[in-house]
Amino acid sequence: MDHGDHGGHGDHDGMDMGPKCSMHMLWNTQIVDTCVVFQQWHISSKFTFALSFFAIIAISVGYEWLRAYQRSVDERIALALSRGKGRDRGLVSGRSSPELSGPDVEEASLLTGRVRKGGAVVPVPPFQRVLRAVLYGASVFISFFLMLVFMTYNAYLILAVVIGASAGHFVFGGQMDLDSILNGGNAGKGMACH
Repeated sequence: MDHGDHGGHGDHDGMDMGPKCSMHMLWNTQIVDTCVVFQQWHISSKFTFALSFFAIIAISVGYEWLRAYQRSVDERIALALSRGKGRDRGLVSGRSSPELSGPDVEEASLLTGRVRKGGAVVPVPPFQRVLRAVLYGASVFISFFLMLVFMTYNAYLILAVVIGASAGHFVFGGQMDLDSILNGGNAGKGMACH
């Protein structure tokens, strides 16, 4: 009895099992057989690596554009709401409390754990809420996608993310909200992972 043959099962009858993705959990500079997030994004040559490098730069630049676009959409919505669309109905300052002044402000900050800075909270109309939610969801998806690129631990792909984020921030981050920054407001990244 010959048990070494296995009836052709060892090589799966000559079937190619697809690309072989190398998975590294340490810093590496491997180019060929690196997979970027999906098995289908398999880098099989130096040429496909160059394409992937520039694609990741483009995704990172696109992420920075999306963040800038989100800010501009929020500014337009806030401007429209402050001009009176919705300002008459339901204007509140805080979570769900009515306008507070004097000693009540101090008490409210103790109860909520935050100091009220005089900003008004206005209900956002449904269409704008959907738009903001879609943009936010896209930015979370892209930021986590770029985090997964980082988790390939490939020095070149990490460099592509950093180059793209830097270039995108340079191009789309040319303006600064001084009041927000100087008053401790954070025009922050929210769920951003990079």
